[in-house]
Parts: sequence; C-alpha cells; structure tokens
Amino acid sequence: MKKLIALLISGLPYSAFAQEQISVALDWTPNTNHIGLYVAQEKGWYEEAGLDVDILPYSDTSAGTLVASGVAQFGIVGIIGFITQRSAGADLQLVMAVTQHETGQLVVNGDNEAIQRPADLDGKTYAGFGTEWESALISTMIRHDGAEGTFETVTLGTSAYEALANGTVDFTLEILTWEGVNAELLNRPQRSFRYADYGVPDQQTTLIGGNQSWIENHPEAAEALIKATQRGYAFALENPAEAADILIEATDGMLPDEQLVHGSMAALVEGGYLKDEGEPVGLIDPQMLKESTAFMLDAQGLRDETGNTLTEMPDMTGWFNNDYLAR
Repeated sequence: MKKLIALLISGLPYSAFAQEQISVALDWTPNTNHIGLYVAQEKGWYEEAGLDVDILPYSDTSAGTLVASGVAQFGIVGIIGFITQRSAGADLQLVMAVTQHETGQLVVNGDNEAIQRPADLDGKTYAGFGTEWESALISTMIRHDGAEGTFETVTLGTSAYEALANGTVDFTLEILTWEGVNAELLNRPQRSFRYADYGVPDQQTTLIGGNQSWIENHPEAAEALIKATQRGYAFALENPAEAADILIEATDGMLPDEQLVHGSMAALVEGGYLKDEGEPVGLIDPQMLKESTAFMLDAQGLRDETGNTLTEMPDMTGWFNNDYLAR
C-alpha cells in the first residue's frame, strides 16, 4: 500500500505498480511483419495499457505451438500453420491480421527465358521449405495454367534464394515484402507469379493469434494488448520510415541492412498490405479464412485431433475474434 501511495504522489500511473505480464512469440527472426509490436513497446503504449510485454525470440518451436501450450499468450502466426493446428484441436484463436492480403509469390530467375508462366514449371526443380502447403500451392498454380503440375523438390530452407540466383534450381517461393525487396537490392532480376492469379485463394498471410483459454479468462488484458498492438501497426502505416528506424534500433543489431528494412516497410505500405480501404488496421476477414481452410481441405492437408485426414470442413466456431480491435 505504501508503494502504491508513493506512486500516486509521484504522478506515476497505477500500471507501473501492477502490470499484467504477457509474452508474444515471434514466428521468425525480427522483420517488418513484427513492426507493430516493437513500435508499441518502444512508444510505451503497452506500459500505458498496464502491460509488461515480453517479445520472445524465434526458436525451433513454432509460435503457434508456444501459444497453444501456454508458454506464450500471443504470437505471430502464418495462416496455413494456424489452420493446420486449429483443425487438429490446438487452443488457438486469431485476434488480429497483420497483412490483409497474400504477400507470398512464386519466383524464377529473371534471366531464365525458358520459364515465362507457371505452366512452364512442369518437370522443373523447386527449392522448398519442407511443408505440405507448398506442394498443394505449386501444383494448383501449374495445373490452373494448363499443365500437369509435376515438379522435383529439394528442401533447402533459406538457402533457396542463393540456389535460385546461381541457377542450381528453377524456382522457389518468397515473401514479396522481404525477400522480393532484397532481390531488388542485390540486383537479382526475377520473374514472379502471384498465387491468387493461378487458382489459389487470396489470404491474410500473417496474423496474431492468442491462447483462446487465456483470452477468455483475461479479456481486459487481451483487449489492452490487441488495441496497443493495433496502434503500433497503424503508426507504422502512417510513419513507415520512423517505424523502420524503431525496429532497427529495438532489435539491437539483428537487422544490419537498413535499406532492406526501409524498403520492406515501403513495400508493405505502398502495396496496401497493412490495411484495406474503409476498414481498421488488423481486421480479420472471415470469408478469406474460410476459403483458405477449404483449399487446405481439398488438398487433404488437414487432420483432426487423432491425426486422421479431414474429409469435411471443420467447425470454425471461435477460430477468430475481431471484438477487441479498435474500430
């Protein structure tokens, strides 16, 4: 009580005395998809909301798994990973969409004249990342363009981009707003194909998910976290250069290529990925979520809690919650 009285006399907010501790797990090393978190933290908006937020670094355990298991209360999640985990019974709920549209694209070396369209990929070699989603995505694009949808795969992870540049492989997938920007900075010409142009539903690629049980038991803290984070992304949308500088400084040397960070932020803003006209930043689109889930179901990429392949659409009740966003 004495400490509380002292804080009130000093003019400090009560939140400085009793803050809710919340962990947010990253899905990768820090990048511009995470920028709203770092802006909100550096601007003091979490503290103002009565929160002590710990941004957990990327690890071998996915952010979705950390959140579902209760190690973290929230995390950055990819749409396909979320759908896969939630279909299998994970305790996850989407609370905010970081990107409003698909930021991924299929790319080939711009100097490779033999590949002018997805149909030309039949029989070619793909540098991949080891997920079932990739095979469904690529085969759909090739077939949609009139070919058979057959190709060879070598799993290379992030080495895929060097392999593409030196001609070891024929094509790969990348994030337009990061690897795509980096390719331009490295003067590596590319030919790209958007997924949604070739039979794959547009999707909100990156989102923030929470532990649903925790959210239901801590609605006020959840709302405070979501609104402060939304404010961070809204600031980044209006002030991309300043937000990029905040991210660079806050990550303490983890992002040495300042041109890439600033270029990525420009791509996110100019490409309209952070906000749709007439909607608030962060709004989750239920129809896009349903279409992405249906796509994965058709590709036989969903399993239930017992590991059996789903043959019908899962019950999507409670999969997302837009109620905590500022409108």
